[in-house]
Amino acid sequence: MTSILGISAFYHDSAAALIIDGEIIAASQEERFSRKKHDASYPFHAVEYVLKEKKLSLSEVDYIVFFEKPFLKFERLLETYMAFAPKGFKSFSLSMPIWLREKLFQKKFLFEKLKLHDEKFNDINKIKFSEHHYSHAASAFYPSPFKEAIVLTLDGVGEWATTTVAIGNENDLKMIKEIHFPHSLGLLYSAFTYYTGFKVNSGEYKVMGLAPYGKPKYKNLIIKELMDLKDDGSFKLNMKYFNYATGLTMTNKNFSNLFGQPVRDPKKDLLSDFHMDIASSIQAVTEEIVIRMVKNIAKEYKLKNLCLAGGVALNCVANGKILRENFFDNVWIQPAAGDAGGSLGAALAFWYRELKKPRKTFKDKMHGAYLGPKFSESKIEETLKILKANYIKKTDSEITQLVAKHLSESKTAGWFQGRMEFGPRALGGRSILADPRSEKMQKELNLKIKFRESFRPFAPSVLREDLNQWFDLDYDSPYMLLVSEIKKEKQIEMSEEEKKLFGIQKLNIKRSSIPAITHVDYSARIQTVHKETNLKYYNLLTEFKKITGCPVLVNTSFNVRGEPIVCSIQDAFNCFMGTNLDILVIENFILYKEDQDKSLLKDYKNKFELD
Repeated sequence: MTSILGISAFYHDSAAALIIDGEIIAASQEERFSRKKHDASYPFHAVEYVLKEKKLSLSEVDYIVFFEKPFLKFERLLETYMAFAPKGFKSFSLSMPIWLREKLFQKKFLFEKLKLHDEKFNDINKIKFSEHHYSHAASAFYPSPFKEAIVLTLDGVGEWATTTVAIGNENDLKMIKEIHFPHSLGLLYSAFTYYTGFKVNSGEYKVMGLAPYGKPKYKNLIIKELMDLKDDGSFKLNMKYFNYATGLTMTNKNFSNLFGQPVRDPKKDLLSDFHMDIASSIQAVTEEIVIRMVKNIAKEYKLKNLCLAGGVALNCVANGKILRENFFDNVWIQPAAGDAGGSLGAALAFWYRELKKPRKTFKDKMHGAYLGPKFSESKIEETLKILKANYIKKTDSEITQLVAKHLSESKTAGWFQGRMEFGPRALGGRSILADPRSEKMQKELNLKIKFRESFRPFAPSVLREDLNQWFDLDYDSPYMLLVSEIKKEKQIEMSEEEKKLFGIQKLNIKRSSIPAITHVDYSARIQTVHKETNLKYYNLLTEFKKITGCPVLVNTSFNVRGEPIVCSIQDAFNCFMGTNLDILVIENFILYKEDQDKSLLKDYKNKFELD
């Protein structure tokens, strides 16, 4: 038995993953345990959790693989500062002490951290290093159902690479081409995240959600001024407009002057039509670049399958367009596409590439992304008693029937079942569920439960066999990474008056028979639910369909704005008591808000730092 622990840390979304004989056993982000969103620190709790899943002590683990190479990253920083000198001295002087103290000697630093888990751990040579984009590519290819595929990774930056193309065949994965820092699609998108007043490495999905409210007025200006874009999708950015290579901000004065407005201050400036047009424009540019790249690699390498990873692969609107263009027969996207997934990729890369192990079966090996902790009935009951919660226990079939009935009556439910998801999406393990047929639900969920901006869309979970009757898609989307339109016959056409509305005014128009998950452009980010990977959730949807004729539920992550997805029973109870959720369902235990002790209600709204 060969065990490999993969670790990603020190930039954002630290995580740990464990594989044994090539099988993915467990994986989780540190933020879920520390309760700090996008926690970048050493993933102590995540490592503890994945080892516990197999009752291993650290000294029993055969290899520990870190997801990137610190020396290469250091070389990139030094060369960048040299290239732009004397500009950027402030940023340089701030970053150097931490590099000289910790990051440059990462092997020793990691060794010291790892010893905290197990004092018997004494073999520093067990620690290995992968490369950042190779880890991404491995996380996309090796768990995919393909024997052979093209692998495209896109993100901010690893060591040097920001975009890579690789070819995977059986257990072999070779990098073929790269785009290097500072030319980065991820950093370009983050520059616009910063410019529109959202938090970099956290608010990018808000820009994507805001885009359909605007028009891509600035698309041509971005392509003409900010970059040199080639037909094959390769590009160079015009660094005259950016500050991220050497500065402490993403954009500079030239950038603001080009678009005619300063960077939005989220504390003072409301989102305006201008910001919606900016969001629409950068989304359109991203799609244009990605489509050109994918079209080119499909033509050049003539393979049928495409795998995607890296932070940009979480842009599910662009993913939906890739699928619709039919450049490839099949597309598979790693659900933990960001840096968290690098921990898994690093472990898998070592198993297949360094240890030269064969790939035996070609099926999706992510287990539905349910790779986190779960709790026994006795543990749940014991914890609920300690929390002074009032609960009722039911059987499996009773719980699905009861919850489906409550949801059909417009109640909202916290749904805490089985193993927690790995990656940024809740997939029916740690979800908030609601009725998509309700016109008020989107606003209510945003403002009273998630405490977040009213423009943010919600995603549908749908039974896989009913997908094509409700959405313009007939392709598995188990990880909520593809966007598609609502079927024409389910749409409600806008009146001439409604068509004249602009921006946020569009929000309150009923657009379909499932308005709570229909975005302003008639799109939805879809999760297909499969009996094989999540039977209980599948049964709940089936029950809801029996009552309502609708095989769709609103599924949003179980947390409030600024909080990581709930992980423990206590997290779930706190969130339930701090929001307007009506019901909490933990395995077969159901809790009703009106039955709880009022003194346990929490002021949750300001508990987490806004993202």
